[in-house]
Amino acid sequence: MPHLDNNDNERHSLDELEAAEQEELAKERKAKAKIFNPFARTYSDGDGVSKEEKQIWENPNLMNFFKLLGRKLNQILSVNLMMVFGNFPIFFALFAMSGYASIHSTAPNYAVFPPLYGAMRFDHSPAISSLFSIFGRQSEITVLTTTDYVFFALTGLILFTFGVTRVGTTYILRNLFRGEGVFLWHDFWHAIKRNLRQAIVYGIIDVVIIALLAYDIFFFHLNYSLSMVMSTMFFMSLFLALLYFFMRTYIYLMIVTVDLSLYKLFKNALALSIVGIKRNLMAFFGVLLVAGVEYLLLYVYFPLGVILPFVILFSLCAMMGIYAAYPVILKHVIREEQ
Repeated sequence: MPHLDNNDNERHSLDELEAAEQEELAKERKAKAKIFNPFARTYSDGDGVSKEEKQIWENPNLMNFFKLLGRKLNQILSVNLMMVFGNFPIFFALFAMSGYASIHSTAPNYAVFPPLYGAMRFDHSPAISSLFSIFGRQSEITVLTTTDYVFFALTGLILFTFGVTRVGTTYILRNLFRGEGVFLWHDFWHAIKRNLRQAIVYGIIDVVIIALLAYDIFFFHLNYSLSMVMSTMFFMSLFLALLYFFMRTYIYLMIVTVDLSLYKLFKNALALSIVGIKRNLMAFFGVLLVAGVEYLLLYVYFPLGVILPFVILFSLCAMMGIYAAYPVILKHVIREEQ
């Protein structure tokens, strides 16, 4: 009897093990199904926010960031696609810069090429041949066509798509951080419709400020060694770029979270950038690390470096900024207002 009981126990153990394996397989299939539905809704466990998401919400440290990233990776990948294709005018610039519609030709390197070429037609002496071998060199040139100029002009549409796309994706990423259920397309358009005017106006301002800061950094870097003034302006430009990097995350978050004028958005963003400096610097170093990995991939394995921005690069950097900034807004803007 004891022997039979042992067999029976073994049978029950095997049945339980098989049932557990079936349950695990069902979970795995469910997880795979979610991967192939990138725009499906994400649900919190139970009513409202799950325990794990509540823990992330209440204690947004570095470890919980990676937990959040693992839980919401599917949606973050989808948001990246929204960010890429929402700013579709960038593709017009890429096409124009590719040279596909341009005219490719050659041009002489030296102004003496025409008379030397003419002399070579009538005189093949060693002296003329030697001079022509030196001053008769030509280089490949690319001449822009009307098509190129049209596509460069169409790139200007980024002024109207940049802020709109960023507002929609910021709203989604903020809700993912808060553990709320998200309909990706619905929430994207909902945020845009509710904040359309500020999204367009600030989007234009954002693009202009980024372009000016990039130009300043490039210009003062080229003239860095000319004078003390140039070197000082270079470091000032870097500091302003870093400060604005912090501010713009707060501005987009406040656009989708609170009802403030553009002036108050800038004023609050400046104050919050200083108050939350520790979290801001952590996000900055995270973005810097991701940018470094991308730069390295472009050298080591170029195809992967090209693909990465289309997969996760932009939404990951945006998520870092939101993860760092939203707790500061929650503490100093929302709760104080309440």
